[in-house]
Amino acid sequence: MPRSSATAPPVDALLRRYSDPGEPVSCEPVTQGLLNRGYRLATTRGAYFLKHHLDGDREAIARQHRATQRLQTLGVPVAPPVEDANGDTVAVIGGRCYALHPWVEGRHRDGAQLTTLQSRRLGSLLGLVHTCLERVMAVDATARREYESADPEETFALIDELLGLARGARPRDAFDGLAEHRLLDRRELLERHADRRPPPASAGCWVHGDFHPLNLLYRGAEPAAIVDWDRLGVHPRAEEAVRAAAIFFVQPAGELELTKVRAYARAYRRAAGADAAELAAAVHRVWWERLNDFWILRWRYQLHDRRADPQFPAASALAVWWTREYEAVCEAFTG
Repeated sequence: MPRSSATAPPVDALLRRYSDPGEPVSCEPVTQGLLNRGYRLATTRGAYFLKHHLDGDREAIARQHRATQRLQTLGVPVAPPVEDANGDTVAVIGGRCYALHPWVEGRHRDGAQLTTLQSRRLGSLLGLVHTCLERVMAVDATARREYESADPEETFALIDELLGLARGARPRDAFDGLAEHRLLDRRELLERHADRRPPPASAGCWVHGDFHPLNLLYRGAEPAAIVDWDRLGVHPRAEEAVRAAAIFFVQPAGELELTKVRAYARAYRRAAGADAAELAAAVHRVWWERLNDFWILRWRYQLHDRRADPQFPAASALAVWWTREYEAVCEAFTG
């Protein structure tokens, strides 16, 4: 069978675990996605999505799989893994963890490609995910901890470190100039708003953990499958709703499309049974998170990984715009 990459998974050994999966025909990398390796595996019986879980935590992966199996029974659009001949969903081969999922035909759609009605449906979908997770996943007492917000003093130290790396980059390019500009902007904003650090949040529920356009497949106008449950965990649910909106509905200039945000948020509140106060607190905490977050610059300058660089212009502008339009953003989520 042709292999497209030296890192291609052990397809033959994997397929032997399944009952009549067909003979392998091709195994092509899926280029989208940052944290795992995925492949479109074609066999004589059809197509699959083969996922190589780089973190290798078999227990956590199996928990994600059980969650999606249960969610599917409640009508949530997901793509649970295929069970092998022994009923297992995680294959450990050569110390690496793999899972085989049905291939879902569909496309990713960001907020600019969604109508206001579809934005409303998106909010309802996330609300459905949260209420269904509450039904199928128990939260033990140890998971109900306090969730601290970012410490600005630690952020100031990180800004100084990243500024040094951006200024010292050679050869220097336009990204380095923008990074320096945004780091100086952000330091000024944090100095001005340091007294607005939110208190710890304590309400934790099971959430998807990474709900954004690349993890939602559409078939036509309707969601076909929510994928990539690697960050399934216990966190304040409304923060996921706000965080997702800030990714779906951010425009290239770093502004949020507030008309669609309002439709999305109203639908989410109805579906999840969340009130305006819960959303307002989440808006404040995610705004603060954005002010203190430099993950893209950390990837570039500390890890020498530039895959997320294209996201930086809009993401970095958003924090500045959100601070200026704080009241309008809050109203969009709560009105």
